[in-house]
Amino acid sequence: MKLDPKFAEITPKLKELADLCRKHDWIDPELYAKYDVKRGLRDINGQGVLAGLTEISEVRAFQTVNGERIPCEGKLFYRGYDVEELVEAYRKEKRFGFEETTYLLLFGELPTQSQLDEFCAMLSQYRTLPTSFVRDIILKAPSRDMMNTLARSVLTLYAYDANGDDTSPENVLRQCLQLIALFPMLSVYAYQAYRHYHDGQSLFIHVPDQKLSTAQNILHLLRPDSKYSPLEAEVLDIALVLHAEHGGGNNSTFATRVITSSGTDTYSTIAAALGSLKGPRHGGANLRVIQMFEDLKANVKDWTDDEEISAYLLKLLRKEAFDRSGLIYGMGHAVYSISDPRAKVFKKFVQELSAEKAKDAEFALYAKVEDLAPKVIAKERKIYKGVSANVDFYSGFAYSLLDLPMELYTPIFAIARIAGWSAHRLEEIINNGKIIRPAYKSISTERPYVSLAER
Repeated sequence: MKLDPKFAEITPKLKELADLCRKHDWIDPELYAKYDVKRGLRDINGQGVLAGLTEISEVRAFQTVNGERIPCEGKLFYRGYDVEELVEAYRKEKRFGFEETTYLLLFGELPTQSQLDEFCAMLSQYRTLPTSFVRDIILKAPSRDMMNTLARSVLTLYAYDANGDDTSPENVLRQCLQLIALFPMLSVYAYQAYRHYHDGQSLFIHVPDQKLSTAQNILHLLRPDSKYSPLEAEVLDIALVLHAEHGGGNNSTFATRVITSSGTDTYSTIAAALGSLKGPRHGGANLRVIQMFEDLKANVKDWTDDEEISAYLLKLLRKEAFDRSGLIYGMGHAVYSISDPRAKVFKKFVQELSAEKAKDAEFALYAKVEDLAPKVIAKERKIYKGVSANVDFYSGFAYSLLDLPMELYTPIFAIARIAGWSAHRLEEIINNGKIIRPAYKSISTERPYVSLAER
């Protein structure tokens, strides 16, 4: 499928008009300090502006000692439960945890065995797309970006829902459960269509297996032979658990609450969240980490040489390497300073998987960059809080070890985060809050109207 050139061409006139935008939209950065504007809804230390209350999760990066905020090892809690303890329990009991995590986020309590079985059966029942949906919606207009296809599919599902605009908690819960169940299918089928129509590969459309977990079904749907190792399924399940929720302040979850507060439907809300997650500063970051490491491997001869690696990292910061953004992708977080608990947990599983895949040298390279990057950043830049590896640092590497296509990295994030989005949408509806509307101060000056003939 080729786009009409007029949609992609940048003409001299467009450049001229864009220059007008730059001229009249640019704001002197000093004015933000003058008016004490919390850019990004954060203060200079990265602390978010308090915009609401939630029971769903807590991101903890500081502790108060003698009235002073002190950075501490990062912690993430789902409904009061430490995520590290949840993951440890899932591994100890040798079972998949994403479905139980989703139940906890939605309903506030850990399920009994019978409640969990009933919930999993409900999700399996919802793993059915409308008749001809795959043919008419996914296969007929494949996109090179799976997140766009996923958002389009979500919006289209509205047309199949007789109660699409009903925002009662009961109906919204039904819609959310359906979307949680359908996201793996919508994502993988979108990729299968893409690789078939754009890359000329064989088209595989597997039906979900009702006996399998969400993680198992992703691998089952994706791979031509539907085969995978137990460790592969376990690592993917843990990735889903760790990405399922991360407080109300992250960009896509805040978008979910902002859109929900307007009173609109579930499909429009989740499509907006998907648009947020697609951004390289949010859900697309793990893809950037993989691409950055490919560039590093191409430019660093000795993967064990600290000096050579540090020199490359310095080039990244000085906008002399990779995409010249000045960023070391996967390092640093808006909230965490000393450590991201998700990265700490995930690192252990990635190390095991890299051993199974005979990729120990690559894992050692990641670990070395994780150790060196904070030191290089601290020497080069003035920072207001600590810098550590975030979950994106290892998740992209884990997905590459699972032989997942890069086109699915961000959709897999969405497959997990739909659980958290759903919980926050329900919480916003149940508390019936005001429409979210922050203030923006105008710094423009009043001008008298000038007639067209006199301009």
